[in-house]
Amino acid sequence: MDIILKYFPELNEHQTEQFRKLQALYSYWNNQINVISRKDIDELYERHVAHSLSIALLIKFNAGTKILDIGTGGGFPGIPLAILFPDVHFHLVDSIGKKIKVVKEICNSIGLTNVSAEHKRAEKIKEKYDFIVSRAVTDLSSFKHWIKGKFKEEDHHRIKNGVLYLKGGDLSNEIKRSGLKCQLHPLSKYYTEEFFETKFILYWQNSKG
Repeated sequence: MDIILKYFPELNEHQTEQFRKLQALYSYWNNQINVISRKDIDELYERHVAHSLSIALLIKFNAGTKILDIGTGGGFPGIPLAILFPDVHFHLVDSIGKKIKVVKEICNSIGLTNVSAEHKRAEKIKEKYDFIVSRAVTDLSSFKHWIKGKFKEEDHHRIKNGVLYLKGGDLSNEIKRSGLKCQLHPLSKYYTEEFFETKFILYWQNSKG
């Protein structure tokens, strides 16, 4: 939890308690349904929660914003962001039903009411959103097809509606193959921990790039 309080000192008591509960909940559910790497569960707050919250260091979502989290797995980045932005609606989807079960159980356990979770493939979603978030769910060329036509036209933030995609490593060839005009935001700009040295937020405007 220390890393969360270090970078997000403005959390209120309720949010802090919601974040605190995540360790025990994910440890329990990970024993039933593997949604987090076994070696990562002890590093939950750095490698999953803080990693997810890096998006909030790039952009503060306005109340009423509608966000889709594709391939959410156990609820990342959607659940940590939903705790941080209680006035924003998050739609978390995954093609694996047992992972969505975990998401629902955790949201219920911490009283998270601004999340809807659905067992569904991204291509089947017909709604429109301000932003789409995801965490290294597939290569960029595939992902850009999944999200086509899923954005609202009106922009209400300092950056235009689009994708905030968490991924690490050397991404230059993947970005080139995808044809997307991405902005790369290194997480080392926000965090001092070694884990984040090779991690990035990729941002691009809507599905046209």
